[in-house]
Amino acid sequence: MIKLLIVDDSALMRRQLMNLFQAEGDFEIHQARNGNEAVQENRDFQPDVVTLDINMPEMDGLTALSLIMAERPVPVVMASSLTNEGALATFEALNLGAVDYIAKPGGTISLSLDRISAELVSKVRHASRARPRIRPSSATAVIRRMQEERRKAAVALSPSRPPRAGRAGLLVMGASTGGPRALEIVLSGLPQDFPWPVLVAQHMPGAFTKAFAERLNQCCNLEVKEVSSTMAVEPGRVYIGRGGADMVLAERAGRLTVIPMPENSGYLWHPSVELLGRSVLEHYDPRRVTAVLLTGMGHDGSDAFAEIKKRGGRTIAESEESAVVYGMPAELVAKNGATLILGAERIAGQLSTWSGR
Repeated sequence: MIKLLIVDDSALMRRQLMNLFQAEGDFEIHQARNGNEAVQENRDFQPDVVTLDINMPEMDGLTALSLIMAERPVPVVMASSLTNEGALATFEALNLGAVDYIAKPGGTISLSLDRISAELVSKVRHASRARPRIRPSSATAVIRRMQEERRKAAVALSPSRPPRAGRAGLLVMGASTGGPRALEIVLSGLPQDFPWPVLVAQHMPGAFTKAFAERLNQCCNLEVKEVSSTMAVEPGRVYIGRGGADMVLAERAGRLTVIPMPENSGYLWHPSVELLGRSVLEHYDPRRVTAVLLTGMGHDGSDAFAEIKKRGGRTIAESEESAVVYGMPAELVAKNGATLILGAERIAGQLSTWSGR
């Protein structure tokens, strides 16, 4: 049995969630109405996984999450509204130690829950088997340490020195569950003169990727953009695929570009890492491609990235020790598609070495 704690201030939402998970037959469920009760239930019930609303009276979800992670860390799936404020709060929750999130659509609760029920059950099941690998304090420390090392290494450089286009290469990254935090750690560790374009496919709803790109842009030396329209690819820039769509690499007027496309029904997850990887194989010399597959459930991207390695490119799979869910990188390793297996905090350093930085 999976011990599940449902935390929500809405009695109707709690009842709907109770019915949903009771119908699965293998959940033992407790409820909490606010953050205070959630913290107490985490002590007494000791759940395997928690679903946690963000907006609650008495104690909000972020405050409760910080106390839960400090006292008895447990996999937490946040319930977030599909708004810019909801997205920002969700990324803060992921940095505090949450494993995953579910985006709550608006409208009637019963109808809204029907739309996301399968996804919610799947995420809770996967989260119950995960562990918060990086505590909030250590995640912040890793980022700060890398930023300090980067500042020391850049003493001899002009602050406005632009990235150089030499040693032409291309970096492709894919992630799912746990990915936002892992991407923040990796991308914030890249130096400001990192010479390659960076293409990122992170499974995420459409309402969240703009805020995600803006958040990354604040903590990274490289400029980070959400790909909401066709864009020419520039060295030293990070391109985040728009949620609710797919992103592919193509050639337009003799220039490499990234293009957002409607979700391709031939792929299970979106933005699709596999589709992005296949487009890279089609339009770029794989011997000059580096591909990184980070934490996430499923196998998205593992076939394309293994093919990149087979054709002479280099690949990195995130290690089981740092991955929140060791699914996607494990698939890459199983297919003999990983040049290296590294913890998230070591990936940026390896990428800098390979790029000549």
